[in-house]
Amino acid sequence: MSDFVDSWGITLAVFLPVVGAAVMLLIPREMEKVHKYVALGVSLATLGVGVWLLASFDYDRSGDLQFVVDRSWIDVINSRYIVGIDGISLPLIALTVLIVPLCIIYSLNHVPDPGNPKAFMILILILETGMIGTFVAQDLILFFVFFEVVLLPMYFLIGVWGGPDRQYAAIKFFLFTLFGSALMIVSFLALYFLGAETFDMRALPEAAVGISTTAQLWIFGGMFLGFGIKVPLFPFHTWLPDAHTQAPTVGSVILAAVLLKLGTYGFVRIAIPILPEAAADWAPWIGALAVIGIIYGALACLAQTDMKRLIAFSSVAHMGFTMLAISTLTPFGINAAIMGMVAHGLITGMLFFIAGSVKERYHTLDIAKLGGILKQAPHLGWIFGLCAMASLGLPGLAGFWGEFPAIMSAYNPAPSLPVETFRTYMIIAAIGTVFAAGYLLWLYQRTAFGEPKAEFADTPIKDVTALEWVAWLPLLILIVLIGLFPNIVFSVTDDAVLSNTLSAIATGVGAG
Repeated sequence: MSDFVDSWGITLAVFLPVVGAAVMLLIPREMEKVHKYVALGVSLATLGVGVWLLASFDYDRSGDLQFVVDRSWIDVINSRYIVGIDGISLPLIALTVLIVPLCIIYSLNHVPDPGNPKAFMILILILETGMIGTFVAQDLILFFVFFEVVLLPMYFLIGVWGGPDRQYAAIKFFLFTLFGSALMIVSFLALYFLGAETFDMRALPEAAVGISTTAQLWIFGGMFLGFGIKVPLFPFHTWLPDAHTQAPTVGSVILAAVLLKLGTYGFVRIAIPILPEAAADWAPWIGALAVIGIIYGALACLAQTDMKRLIAFSSVAHMGFTMLAISTLTPFGINAAIMGMVAHGLITGMLFFIAGSVKERYHTLDIAKLGGILKQAPHLGWIFGLCAMASLGLPGLAGFWGEFPAIMSAYNPAPSLPVETFRTYMIIAAIGTVFAAGYLLWLYQRTAFGEPKAEFADTPIKDVTALEWVAWLPLLILIVLIGLFPNIVFSVTDDAVLSNTLSAIATGVGAG
């Protein structure tokens, strides 16, 4: 059994969803319930494989790649099918295999107009293959393929099942991310042709040493744009509010919980370990854009009138904390960033679930038209309150560990970085947490407190349904559990971060 996990476990987790999607293609469209339950069964089977991998993972060796598969793939360009899992990718894989079945459970009676559960569920399963594949890939070309697989399914989810401006939002999402991907693949090819002569991510940190400093700076710049647009880092964020606002509920949940993490994961897994000296030169600029994003995102939230758009702009601010932690180039900072990814995925994913359910009940997300949720749907109101408190970073909930360590990491950046600059960033980021409390409490007060508006006063509003409880409860439990026991994540990531060449940066690589 152990040999099977080592040889086939990851491949099964990656490709099981797309095999399920292929099976669904053979089922007539009219059999809507069958499509829903096949998709649910496939996603639960993938979750089962994920739990199997989690149980088989050797946590005492979390810094080592495990379940590695290295097979011939595209020999003409020396690209191989290499996959593996370590403590950096494990939490994000776990997040992915959990989020997808919860989204499908929620969608069992929430498939948006124009319906067609067959196509809707197939796209979600294809997304899952792309997301898991990105987190396990250890070859740059393989990583790029999976990174791009997620593009078309999300484009169609937004463009077909989205809101009134869905086509504009879908095209904007597609063009922005495709532009970043084009620069990213050029950077990968430059690494190969300028001396690395391999796409194996395990060998690239050593193979790239011979590339000139100037070339490394330009290559890192291409990766910076490719990953930064996906994060999205200010000022490349403008596609995100439109995409979130127009996307169907589960599209927003998957986008917030997992897709944005592909960008931050790219920095942690590829750009920084392979090009540490270029990373040291770019880091102050990345940190500057991160703190601008924190403040800008918060101020933009205060200006919003739409609940979903406000939550979307909050993602710009929260991912700013993650990018600030990454820019410190320290093991502590990278650990903080991975925790930030997990916390943001759980909390903001839940907030988008709640926004979708509010829209279903009230047929509007206009903050001025909402009110009295606690009175009309008390369970929904209290869940919303818990998630708002988590998002603003209340101690005892996961959001605190997504922000506080990120701010703390800026106090002691890597030795090659300007200490005064990063401590200034730390102060600005800390101010951003005050703004976050402001816009989230303002949102909650206006939508949940008081009396329902006149137009909804006599309308019966249903509280949380059974399917919503099933879809939401795992996320709510994890938000509290990680808030109380953050070592659930930190104990897995710490050794992996240290062994992922970041210790060399922290001790002064690139100091000259």
